Amino acid sequence: MKGSAFFLAVFLTAGLALAQPPAKEIVRKSDQLIRGTTNRGNLEMTITTPYFTRTLKMKIWNKGFKKTFVRIASPAKEAGTATLKIGAEMWNYLPSIEKIIKVPPSMMMASWMGSDFTNDDIVKESSIVEDYDHKIMGEEKVDGFDAYKIEALPKPNAPVVWGKVYYWSRKSDAVPLLNEFYDEKGNLIKVLEFKEIKAMGGRVIPTLMIMKSTGKENSQTTLRLSEMQFEIAIPGSIFSLRNLQTGK
Repeated sequence: MKGSAFFLAVFLTAGLALAQPPAKEIVRKSDQLIRGTTNRGNLEMTITTPYFTRTLKMKIWNKGFKKTFVRIASPAKEAGTATLKIGAEMWNYLPSIEKIIKVPPSMMMASWMGSDFTNDDIVKESSIVEDYDHKIMGEEKVDGFDAYKIEALPKPNAPVVWGKVYYWSRKSDAVPLLNEFYDEKGNLIKVLEFKEIKAMGGRVIPTLMIMKSTGKENSQTTLRLSEMQFEIAIPGSIFSLRNLQTGK
C-alpha cells in the first residue's frame, strides 16, 4: 500500500507539472498581449511625490522592440517634448531649446520626465522574453486572481539593467498582474502593479499601471491608458528624427 501511494503521488505530481505551460511561453503571451506587433495609444502619466503632483498626457507608438516614439501633448510647458528609440539608440527632443539630444546607454536607468519610470522602461531596450531565462516558482493569489509567479534571470551578456525580475501573470489568460525588479545584489528596486483590467483595443488588458520605487515614501507614478490600438499599420516616418523635431 505504501508503495502504491508513493507511485500515485509521483504520478499526480508529474501530471501537475505537465499541466503547467512553459514559463517562457507564459511571459511571451503576457508580453504579446499588452504590446502586440504594433500599437498606438493615448496615455496619462501622473507623477506623485511628497512635494508635488503633475500630470502629463502623451501619445505613444510602438513597433516590436525595435522602434518606439512618444510625444507629450500637455501640459503646455512640456508639450512637444518627444522621445524616439530605434534599435539600441535613443533621442529626446526638447522644444524649449529646439534641440535633439542623444541619450547614451549609461543613462538608460535615469528617470524619464522625473517619473519612477526610467528611459529603459519607456523604450524597452531589453526583452523580458528573449533576454531572460524563466522559471515558474509557484502559484499565488494577486488581487484575488490565481497567478503564476515566474522568476526571470538575465542570460549571459544580455543587454539588461536588472539582476532579477519576478513576474506574476494571471493563470486564466496571461494578463500581467505584478512585476518586481531587483538589482544585481538582490535588492528590490521597483514594483510595477497592473490594475483595472478591461477590454480595450480588441483585447483584455490592464489599463492602469503603478510604478513605485523603493526608498521613495509617498511617491509613485501611474500610467493610465485612455485608448489603445493593436496590430495596426504605422508609417515608417513616425520613427524618424524629422518627426521627433517637427511632429509632421
